[in-house]
Amino acid sequence: MALPTNAARVSNPALALAALAIAQLTIGLDYNIVFVALPDISTIGFDPHQLQWTISAYTVAFGGFLLLGGRCADLLGRRRVFYTGLTLYAVGSLLGGLAQSPAILLAARAVQGLGGAVLAPATLSLITTAFAEGPQRNRALGIWGAAGSSGMVLGSLLGGVLTEWLGWRAVFFVNLPIVVVVALLAAASIPRDTGASLSLRSFDIPGAVTITAASTLLVLGLVQGPAVGWQAPVTVISLVAAAVLVAVFAVIESRTREPLIPLTVLRFRNLGLGAGIAFAFMATVGALPYFLTTILQDVYDYTAFETGLAFILPCACVLVGTVLGGKLASTIGLRVTLTASTVVAGAGIVLFAALLSVDGSFLSLVPGIVVFSLTQGIIFTAMYAAATSGLPDEQQGLASGVASSGQQIGGAVGLAVLVAVSGAAAAGQNPDVDVVDGARAASYVAAVIIAAAALLGAALRIKRVPDVVPAAPVDAAERSTETTPS
Repeated sequence: MALPTNAARVSNPALALAALAIAQLTIGLDYNIVFVALPDISTIGFDPHQLQWTISAYTVAFGGFLLLGGRCADLLGRRRVFYTGLTLYAVGSLLGGLAQSPAILLAARAVQGLGGAVLAPATLSLITTAFAEGPQRNRALGIWGAAGSSGMVLGSLLGGVLTEWLGWRAVFFVNLPIVVVVALLAAASIPRDTGASLSLRSFDIPGAVTITAASTLLVLGLVQGPAVGWQAPVTVISLVAAAVLVAVFAVIESRTREPLIPLTVLRFRNLGLGAGIAFAFMATVGALPYFLTTILQDVYDYTAFETGLAFILPCACVLVGTVLGGKLASTIGLRVTLTASTVVAGAGIVLFAALLSVDGSFLSLVPGIVVFSLTQGIIFTAMYAAATSGLPDEQQGLASGVASSGQQIGGAVGLAVLVAVSGAAAAGQNPDVDVVDGARAASYVAAVIIAAAALLGAALRIKRVPDVVPAAPVDAAERSTETTPS
């Protein structure tokens, strides 16, 4: 069966990389941009228990459809799937900005999440197939990672500024001009998909439905656990059903002639380790903006605008870190880069926690913020390079979906666990003291988790690829021989 590919290198690498980087920035942006705007968003009729679903609706849809989105990029064409994701983002953003009720807003966030699930793996797989593995790809991933990782921090900045100046609806409308710019850049630089389009008859529909339902139920259970309790029926049923569906999916794939997700992909050692690092990354440094925002607004009495301005520093550090991550991966190798950066990230989070105090200020927290933000950028770039290392082109979309799923599930689990730890550490005597004590306890737990991820980095097996100029395209057969199965 001839699969749609992007085997030909992009016509304009710089322009294509700009399009893919901005697309990734949008994905990161939308994860955090509504945090600061939540108090204003609640005015359209949300009750306190519903409001968290403004975040969760995006997370559940994103995490639930990532594997399907990644495999569709491989099977249906990466450029086609890329534009589909952009369209979904535009529709969801427009719907969210015009929403007059909680139901419409939650539906809009779910559409945005679906757009992210389709767009994220298509974007990453376009990077990994357009740029040859090794230093060339590492440099591209550094720029792409700078946009994506900083987008998560930039979301807090823009969320505060836009909410303060233009109102909460602007946090949705801001995506529309960005999508238009990305679409135009991509049209001018990314070639059309080549090869025959996969027919619906040969598409593994049972596998697609099963794994999407399993992923959605898993993320739903992880998101609902902290809100309604881990022993609540909705939590238990969601998690148990997800486990059953994963088992059913494995049976379907083992008996299907053209499986959606070939089980042979499990042999790729680096993919599993990279996804594990992505999980730890998002569960820790990815959750810290939530606690920093809470400290600034609830303890230091920052306005939404002032909170947004405060995030300029971590955003700048993440930008530097992501570019540095690409360079380090090419010079000292991915294994050393990830092992060292996760340990240093843990140290930075410990420093941040130690500097927290009720009578403190943002300036007093700067040393810790600088350290963990720099390493956040380094890890973001290197973990995706590791997860996709050695895989053939026709499975790059799937690999991107797996790694992104690790990141999304890590975000859901990490935030749930750290919020629970924060709540348990609060003595209930003074609100400001409780917030600081809770954030400090959560930070210490996050530091342990991300430092432990160094073990995953040390277990990577990456074949060093010399920087050859010009870099010749690497065909699937050559790539597969570079892979070290576990």
